[in-house]
Amino acid sequence: MLDHETPILDDHLHLDPDHGRGLEAVDDFARLGGTHLLVVNKPSWHLDVEADAGEDFRPVFERTLEIVSEASERLEGRAWPVLGVHPGLISRLVDERGKTPDEAESIMRAGLEVAAEYVDAGDALGLKSGRPHYDVDDEVWAASNDVMRHAFELGADLECAVQLHAEATEDLTTVAEWAEDAGLPAHRVVKHYAGGRLVGVTPSVMSEKDRLETAAEAGDPFLMETDFVDDPDRPGAVLGPKTVPRRVRWLLEEGHDEAVRNAHVETPQLVYGIDTEGTLGESEATLED
Repeated sequence: MLDHETPILDDHLHLDPDHGRGLEAVDDFARLGGTHLLVVNKPSWHLDVEADAGEDFRPVFERTLEIVSEASERLEGRAWPVLGVHPGLISRLVDERGKTPDEAESIMRAGLEVAAEYVDAGDALGLKSGRPHYDVDDEVWAASNDVMRHAFELGADLECAVQLHAEATEDLTTVAEWAEDAGLPAHRVVKHYAGGRLVGVTPSVMSEKDRLETAAEAGDPFLMETDFVDDPDRPGAVLGPKTVPRRVRWLLEEGHDEAVRNAHVETPQLVYGIDTEGTLGESEATLED
């Protein structure tokens, strides 16, 4: 059992109040002891937004802020939004809409700049960017890297974290160097959907037991996530909202108390500057089956 002094953070998930489970997923998370969420906006085209300019992303961001506000009311702690442009958009723009890589890059950079406005105003916690995790041609790869580096520049100016969607790897030292060159400390770059071992930036580890055990034994900063997609057409995709609380309980049963504190108190403070203990409420939260 976990008492109310143990924060439980899911570092990366999506909520779709219009087509998915929305707040029901938040309730599942909270019922099992989850206290804090980082909610990333869904890819723009999943919300029927076909962007041609930065302002076109604003309805996506605004809808995310609305659901985050409602989610916070249901949590023992609170939720924060992370806003940005999914790197897979470049393929949609180039392959399906006939944009050049340069044109796609310009649209995506502009979207990030709009997301940065929300961070600057204190309405969002960080930015989301990255590059395709699948094979693309050299021009698209170069444009994607330029978009990501622009996110690092914005993150440096705002002193905020940048979450990345990127290829499966255990080594992002080059990406870390790009962030540092832009003035963003590498530990404030987070690779979402990470394995238990990663060099260069902070891993947000998918909450599967083998990955978590690797991260726990390494002792380096890490976060835990589900990447819950909240898509009724993909009900079994990725991990469900109950997973992180259940995995926290499992880690504690395995004697990994320090790893739990690392992932849910120390690393959130290090990366995002958030106080998961200080934002807990006074009522008691416990884990159920």
